[in-house]
Amino acid sequence: MRGVDTKQARLFSYVSQEERIPQNHPLRTIRAMSDEVFAPLTKRFDRLYSDTGRPSIPPEHLLRALLLQVLYSIRSERLLMEQLDYNLLYRWFVGLNMDDEVWDASVFTKNRDRLLEGDIADLFFDQVMAIARKRGLLSDEHFTVDGTLIEAWAGQKSFQKKEGSSQPPSDGGSNPTVNFHGEKRSNATHQSTTDPEARLYRKGPGKEARLSFMGHVLMDNRHALAVDDRLTMATGTAEREAAHEMVKAVPDRRSKHPTMGADKSYDTKDFVKNLRKLTVTPHVAQNTNGRSSAIDARTTRHAGYEVSQRKRKLVEQIFGWLKTIGLMRKTRHKGTRRVGWMFTFALAVYNLVRMKNLEAEPG
Repeated sequence: MRGVDTKQARLFSYVSQEERIPQNHPLRTIRAMSDEVFAPLTKRFDRLYSDTGRPSIPPEHLLRALLLQVLYSIRSERLLMEQLDYNLLYRWFVGLNMDDEVWDASVFTKNRDRLLEGDIADLFFDQVMAIARKRGLLSDEHFTVDGTLIEAWAGQKSFQKKEGSSQPPSDGGSNPTVNFHGEKRSNATHQSTTDPEARLYRKGPGKEARLSFMGHVLMDNRHALAVDDRLTMATGTAEREAAHEMVKAVPDRRSKHPTMGADKSYDTKDFVKNLRKLTVTPHVAQNTNGRSSAIDARTTRHAGYEVSQRKRKLVEQIFGWLKTIGLMRKTRHKGTRRVGWMFTFALAVYNLVRMKNLEAEPG
């Protein structure tokens, strides 16, 4: 029998949002873990808000919405609000009923900035790590460190001389033609007018120099979870400086001689020496490109060195996820503070996804 193409929509629905979401949907696990993260942060949330005035967006709703934005690669807050308006799955995850009004994008952004001032991203990340530690997913013996470039929200045309004025474009307009041919441009003499903290940097020979920041991750080798991070300006020494800071800050380090894997860019005498002072065994890849390596046979002869060299490649999966899923290929924010907030938060979301996948694995 042919069904009827009804033009009139039903006024009431007798199926709840909870019933519409499949029991095996992956967001259910993420939602449960996020609730576990929020529980210890309630008092901190209270201190961010005044006792008087109109109720604002609950911080739990804000953070769940940001979780969705990272998980589903939603590029803007305006598009996120549009999705929340009609997507029942998103409404259920955030905690909105079907009749609840969705926030204005500008209001959502201003409330998100309040969380930025409260360093909530770091607290959120720490609570995710606490859950991972509670479930036995972390070790204190073997780590990997690496860095990646994050393209800044600033174009090459904004990179202008610090002192004096550059020649104005002849054609004018909102997007004028600028010819940089023959002009020497460096971070010492030039600065971006759009994002002054962005630095012109190239990852390797023959590659294009772009205005960028540098994100750094310390990974636990047991299950490839990110245990610490830094966001710095892009400089030639930033990777080693951030790595040294993260190693010193490793929480609950019970192992007397942990190992740390890294690629060839970390193979310098000073860096290796500093690791040994911290009683950390440097499992750094040897850089034999025309110079002597700081890593000798005392380290490379052990079987653990080869294991670290295999494991350290897993950190590239973290960077790959951040750039293809987590909106970190090119940042939508300006300044190390804002970009660093989103970098830390995206890493926490990655850890939640990784933990969900680990729990789903058989055995």
